[in-house]
Amino acid sequence: MTRQPDSDHRPAHILVVDDSPASRYVLATVLRRGGHEVTEAEDGTSALELLRRPGLLPEIAIVDVRLPDMTGFEVCEHIKNDPATAGVPVINISAYAITVGDRAQGLYRGADTYLVDPVAPEVLLATVTATLRYTRARRRAELLADRLRLLNGLTLAMYSASDAHELLRVTTEGAAAIFRCAVAAFLTTPEGNPLVGHTWQDPEGTARPGGPQVHSAPAWPQRRDPAGPRGAAPDGPGLPCLPPVLKDPAQRRTVVGRAKPERPPVVIVTSRDAVTTPDDEQLLAQLTQASALALEALRSYSEEHALALTLQRSFLPERLPETERAELAVRYLPASERTEIGGDFYEAISTPAGLVVAVGDVAGHSLDAAMVMGQVRHALRAYAAEGHPPEVILARLDHLLTAVEPGATVTLCVVLIEFGSDTLHIANAGHLPPVLRGPDGTTSFVPEHGPLLGVGLPHPPARRIVAEPGTLVLLVTDGLIERRDEDLQHSLDTLARVVGEAPADPESVCTHLLDRLVPDGGDDVALMAVRLHAVRPG
Repeated sequence: MTRQPDSDHRPAHILVVDDSPASRYVLATVLRRGGHEVTEAEDGTSALELLRRPGLLPEIAIVDVRLPDMTGFEVCEHIKNDPATAGVPVINISAYAITVGDRAQGLYRGADTYLVDPVAPEVLLATVTATLRYTRARRRAELLADRLRLLNGLTLAMYSASDAHELLRVTTEGAAAIFRCAVAAFLTTPEGNPLVGHTWQDPEGTARPGGPQVHSAPAWPQRRDPAGPRGAAPDGPGLPCLPPVLKDPAQRRTVVGRAKPERPPVVIVTSRDAVTTPDDEQLLAQLTQASALALEALRSYSEEHALALTLQRSFLPERLPETERAELAVRYLPASERTEIGGDFYEAISTPAGLVVAVGDVAGHSLDAAMVMGQVRHALRAYAAEGHPPEVILARLDHLLTAVEPGATVTLCVVLIEFGSDTLHIANAGHLPPVLRGPDGTTSFVPEHGPLLGVGLPHPPARRIVAEPGTLVLLVTDGLIERRDEDLQHSLDTLARVVGEAPADPESVCTHLLDRLVPDGGDDVALMAVRLHAVRPG
């Protein structure tokens, strides 16, 4: 990082404290002729009152040691002990306290330098310049350190943003906090929607509590910036309701950042007055580029999530079998876009022995879980087509998992609905119990179950149940009912009550359940509703 040395020679606002009108006049005249702005005080009390007033502090205080109400040493101590004024450098001056001990006492009690009056005008101005040079350099270093601290936290917040809207709000608010000015930021979401965020209130709108406002925006022109991904663009995008400070292109600073040359940019617009040094320019460029890289990470995640979700959906059945024995309906809801894909699945296949339906869930949320789900579902379909009963299907799937996917576990409930009788065969490997609703509306669970798949334990025989025509069989995964702050039994009781209130046909049942048991988006949801019809005579 570099600094701008010319800033050390800018005129300053200086406070002169002296009880002698003649001395004050001489000091103030020399300083004003040197281009500085001067405020005068005749004693320590009035000087401290001036320093406590709202507004910009003077950059230097020149304090006479002998004052009527307190010594200049005491004034200096008050200034240095107050956090609001501690950064103001103090020059003690005296025509009487001129011994080595006096000067040492003044420096020990907080003065930055000590002058003996009378002082030559050239020495006074040179001392002021030297003090300003040191003080301004220190303030620049402190400001830069504080801004770098803010940039570090802002970068972490950018990479924690869950979507482009939140990233834009974080970027806009963070840039405004760092540069202390009105800020607008522009980006294009991974879905291709241009957005602009800004820190001022639209005249016709209401302020968004707690942060910047975000709007749709015109697309940024698709052209390469010759200065590269960190270069400044001459004109900004169509930003809504620019405040006066940013309306004039000459009064604003526009910086463009790209993660890749072909990507739409992130653009940040600030007041030019807020970006005055090479340090400021580099900091703004780093901030813009950090936002662009965070947006690229969001875009990569979005693309990977979409690809994985497409792959996951390809593993699910394209259509359900149509039989006279039962009417089926299913729903599958992936987890929210902020969550990794899971391994929920369902299956329905007509076999010579009857209609086999199943709902299962692979442990974990990842592409690996989806891959395991695909293997289990295809093997389940093959074993069912071979005519194996439900408990044998579970045993074979368990053997398959332990052999080819050690460590993977799956919960699965398989139901065989016989074509020639009212009998159901239910085999459950650690899954949520199926719900049965009789023709009279009463609901019950089938709680019997064996171990989940993948642990190599034997599975008990299937539970045989006689179900009348009109019975509803419901299979669900835990994403529909499980909540972190709710007991599972309470969730099951709620499920039973909602099923009891549902309409008769399976499609309406699925819709009713999703309306009443709104998933929290943290897990996939698979549910299957089966309404049994009467057995046709042979």
